[in-house]
Parts: sequence; structure tokens; C-alpha cells
Amino acid sequence: MELFIAKRLFGTRNEGKRVSKPAVTIAQWGVAVGIMVMTASICIIVGFKQQIKEKVIGFGSHIQIHNYYSEQPLVAGKEECDRLLQCNGIAHVQTYINKAGLISTGEELEGVLLKGIGANYDTDFISAHIIDGTMPQFSDTTASGKILISNTTANKLRLKSGDKLNIYFMHNGIKARRLTVAAIYQTHLNEIDEVLAITDIYTTRRLNEWDDNMSTGIEVSIDNYENLEESRDNLLEAINEIAEENNQRIFVQTIEEAEPHLFAWLNLLDQTVWIILILVLGIAGFTMISGLLILILEKTNLIGILKAIGARNISIRKIFLLYAMFIIGRGMIIGNIIGITTCMVQQHTGIVKLDPAMYYMECVPIEFTWWLIPMNIGMFVISTAMLVLPSMLISRIVPTKAIRFE
Repeated sequence: MELFIAKRLFGTRNEGKRVSKPAVTIAQWGVAVGIMVMTASICIIVGFKQQIKEKVIGFGSHIQIHNYYSEQPLVAGKEECDRLLQCNGIAHVQTYINKAGLISTGEELEGVLLKGIGANYDTDFISAHIIDGTMPQFSDTTASGKILISNTTANKLRLKSGDKLNIYFMHNGIKARRLTVAAIYQTHLNEIDEVLAITDIYTTRRLNEWDDNMSTGIEVSIDNYENLEESRDNLLEAINEIAEENNQRIFVQTIEEAEPHLFAWLNLLDQTVWIILILVLGIAGFTMISGLLILILEKTNLIGILKAIGARNISIRKIFLLYAMFIIGRGMIIGNIIGITTCMVQQHTGIVKLDPAMYYMECVPIEFTWWLIPMNIGMFVISTAMLVLPSMLISRIVPTKAIRFE
């Protein structure tokens, strides 16, 4: 009976000039706006965190291995890397060599950290951020004579792809190399873009006068980011064996340990999500409580009639709670449709722009997450629960007075 009456009240079209009509509309749109804000906020925050993580991991992988004494090389060749690759959860292992240098174009000078990479280095990330030129094929055994520089460096030195530059190094005197700019990349991660340049590992190894099994460090990619700590632990036994064999001390750290300030900042964004959810619930709950009270006052006559024919207070409360649930449900459907559609438009067009210098990206990022489903369910349940107490006003209505109430 309760469901039938609630449907009739919700579905009636002949409301005339009743006060409840605008109250229901306001309550419904209050819920819809709350859902829109919740959907957009969650998708933006998740998207922002995901893009920043991808950029940081793209430059340094999930786990980094290097000599405990940073000025000394890590002794680990292809055989040692293959042993690391056999550990559980490990997807890829690659070596690199860093070398500080000074780029000169005749009139301008700019300091860079030259990163040498080999043929097995995963270049998908850096290739995706190239804005001029093409990614060259680097080798472990020959010098390519090519270099990748950031758009920041290119602008300072007024360079473009195909231009040549001189780069100088200090190692047992001054050494110089003349390289061709193969490509220019831009990630908007300014701390890295301002200093990092990339060339082949053969060139940097010769500059350091290192053997073929020496490198600055090893970068390890894993299958599942959620298992970051577990994957690091899986590597430790193999790493300790390599350290003993080569009589060296090896230091291992995850990307979160290497960039603690950045990941601490990203974790603070989770608190922002909860603050937004609390505010959304407060707004939606307040509008629904106001709407329900107006409905009860307007339907006082109906409540009196129902009580007169024997309906219990709890039964009448169920009617109005079901009525309110229909309003909440419709508001949530409208809010989800508008919110998800807006996010999809932004995801595919990037119409809303950002200042890359401040936000590390050019447009508002969007990432859909399955967390939207439990959050929608939670909002529906909590919004309904908030109406239980106001619905107790029904028990205070006296049938004899209510029937005469107009």
C-alpha cells in the first residue's frame, strides 16, 4: 500500500499551484547539482593524480636501484638485469647513465643532466610527449650523435629539431660532444623538463670511462602499482646476491620514497575528496529535509484521512520516505547524466584549459573510476537516512485537526 500511494503522489501531474511543486523541484535539483559536483570532483582529482604519477614514473620507473655511494657506478650487466626480471611482479628492467653537462649554442649556455639510455629502454612515455622531431633508436654499442631536449631548454637556447649543439663535460679535463637535436619533448613537469636531456648510453658510458657492465642505476617497472612495496621486497634477495658478487653496497627505493614530497601532496588530495563529499551531502540533505517538511505540511489533510481509516504512523512515514526516495533517485539520475556527459566532453576535447606552469598539464584531466558507483549508493542511503528523523513529524499530527486543515 505504501509503495502504491508514494508512486501516485510522485507521479501525479495535476499539482496546480501547490507549494510543494517548487519545493520538490528545488530538492530534486539540489540532489542533481550535488551529484554533478561529486562526479566532476572525483573524476578530476583521480585524473590529476593519475597523470602526475604517470609522468613521475615515466621518468624514473616504479623502483630505482643504484650504488649506495652515488658518485660510484653500479656494477650490474645484462645477466644481473635478467635475474631481476625473473622476480615476481617485475615487468621490465633497464639501465641508464647520468652525466652533468653544459650545452652551448655559441651565444647561450644551459646546464643539463644528460641521461644515457640503451636499446632495451622503454621509450613509450617520452615518445608520447614529443612535440617536435622523432624518437631515434638508441644503441648500447654505438654513438648515435643525437640528443632529446625539453621544450624549456629549446626555448632558452632557441633550438629546434635538426639543429646542432655542443655539449661540454668535466671528467679528467674538459670533454666535448657535438650532437644533433633529434626531438623536443614537453611533459610540463617543470622540475625535470628544465634539466633533463636524453642521448644513447654508449656516449655517456664513454664520457665516464666506465665498463659495459657499469651504470648510474637500474630502473624497474612492475606489473601492478598496488603491489609496489611487495615487488620491492621480491627484488631484495636477488639484489643482495648481486651486491655480494660485485662487492658493492646497493640502495633500493620506490618512486614514492624517491619523491616523498610529491606523493605526500597527492595524498592530500584524498582529503579534498572527503571534504567535497561532506559538503555535497550537507547541501543535498538540507534541500531534501526542507522539501519533505513542506510535503508533510501540505499533505496534512491526506495524513489525517489515512490515520482516520486506520493507517499507522510508521506506515504513513514509509509513504513519505518512499516519495522522498523517488525524488532523490530522479535527482541522482539527472545529476549523473549531466556530470558524466560533461566529464566525457572534457576528456575527449580538453576544452577547459589549465596553466601548465602551475598544474603540470595543459587541460583539466578526467579519469573515470569505479568508486563513483559506491559513492552514488552511499549518497542515496545517507540522504534517505537523513530524512528519517524529520518524517517523525507525522506522528504529531492529530487526525481530527488534520482533516479540517486546508
